[in-house]
Amino acid sequence: MTEPARLSAIAERYDAILCDVWGVIRDGRALIPAAIDALQRYRAQGGAVVLLSNSPRRGASLQSFLAQMGAPANAWDDVVSSGEATFALLSARAPGPAYKLGPDWDDGLYEGSGLEFAPLTEARFISCTGLVDYPDDHPDRYEDLLREAQLRRLPMICANPDIVVQHMGQLAWCAGALAQRYEQIGGEVLLAGKPHAPIYDLAYQRIEALRGVTEKSRILAIGDGPATDIAGAVSEDLDAFFIADGVVADQMGEGFSADAAAALLAELGLAARYAAPALAW
Repeated sequence: MTEPARLSAIAERYDAILCDVWGVIRDGRALIPAAIDALQRYRAQGGAVVLLSNSPRRGASLQSFLAQMGAPANAWDDVVSSGEATFALLSARAPGPAYKLGPDWDDGLYEGSGLEFAPLTEARFISCTGLVDYPDDHPDRYEDLLREAQLRRLPMICANPDIVVQHMGQLAWCAGALAQRYEQIGGEVLLAGKPHAPIYDLAYQRIEALRGVTEKSRILAIGDGPATDIAGAVSEDLDAFFIADGVVADQMGEGFSADAAAALLAELGLAARYAAPALAW
């Protein structure tokens, strides 16, 4: 990486894009016009775009949410979410019962799963979609609950591996923060979203349905999360495009530096083929 990458300069190398949502096409307040435009132009040249999000929402719900924000219908072909991949894990454990941990607006995840819910003392596992009072909540509030769950040896299925996301110009804690703490105290955690394989397996199926079998060398993964988007791309042997003004913007200093972006990733044992402050054509 020597200078900010633009999608127009590399588009012909790839038949499909897996594009993150929060931090790439949405900044926590609104959609990012330049990023939407880049995806539209890429599709107009024949490329396929699948949004790949760690949102705990099912794919259709996320599509609807983005449409309500004003997203055009021609910016992507399909959506694969952590919620979609997690739904399979939850359905396999139905009827449970499960202890539901998360805000009520995530309840759409459970429709059709066959799950029943119960207090922690009667549950067989925890289904975690996030912090109950998002975005102003903090993981420390859940310490007693997590320790009790660990003593009861309850597995946690986490629908969103993200630790934090951008929200209204700030960073807000996500379900991944609770899952991380649960693992630290000895709890068992199951995740299906990025950087884990189940969500990528779903994405490859969607790409195959759109274009037929596509070599990984012809798929580009775009994201702003080093531990999720970039780590997932590396583990899947996909070329990665790192968006530096997303969740790690406060670590990048003033102005964009390709060297600084590479150094930040290198500290985590990661690397991206491309980097830019934001996605643009």
